Amino acid sequence: MRRRYEIRDDQWDQIKDLLPPERKRQGGRIAKDNRMMLNAMLWVARSGAPWRDLPEHYGSWKTVYTRFRRWQMAGIWDQILKHVSISPDFENIMIDATIVRVHQHGAGAKGGKQFQAIGRSRGGITTKIHAIVDALGNPLRFDLTAGNSHDCVKGFEMPQEMDLAGKTVIADRGYDMNNILELIVKQQATAVIPSRKHRKVQRTCDWWLYKERHLVECLFNKLKHYRRLATRYDKLSCTFAAFLSLASILLWLN
Repeated sequence: MRRRYEIRDDQWDQIKDLLPPERKRQGGRIAKDNRMMLNAMLWVARSGAPWRDLPEHYGSWKTVYTRFRRWQMAGIWDQILKHVSISPDFENIMIDATIVRVHQHGAGAKGGKQFQAIGRSRGGITTKIHAIVDALGNPLRFDLTAGNSHDCVKGFEMPQEMDLAGKTVIADRGYDMNNILELIVKQQATAVIPSRKHRKVQRTCDWWLYKERHLVECLFNKLKHYRRLATRYDKLSCTFAAFLSLASILLWLN
């Protein structure tokens, strides 16, 4: 019987061949099944519980954590996300960011907060998730910064990695910057971004099309159903990003 938070059979069939084969342990023992390990990782992501609180039927928490980190360092999560997002709807793309509070257990990593996408903002110690979604609200790109960084910085960097030709880019006033608008025009795309109130010349805006921006807000709402993403408990930004990719994979598979 499938337990709560576990992956469905149809979802598993789409990604099982993308995971590395189970390794043989010393003494000829076979390593834990990949599906059981993935279900254990999903339990941690959805519940937000520490790895040590993993239910016993999933086996040793150390085994699950080790495999999660090994797949993260090998880029497996990014490869799977790229595989399942092969047919996005590029009619429109939307960009926005959301703030995530950092739990006290998420602080103290080596190298300092500035290297782990953690900063102090009005809400305290926070991380900011920047996302680009397609016309259906499916995630296309993610990036992490400290919570006190401005949205427009990544709003200029992230679209440069994409082909925007013929697309409509929808964003709020926080992205009304000259360099972002020039980038959109240079790539032969259309900007639906309201003008900041202090601009002397107010650009026209397609407000009906602008309403579609709620889809990126809906994405953040879905991601924060995973309590490991609603509050950041991970010290390392790469680990937090891996959970973000895992949640995005499940959204594409639904």
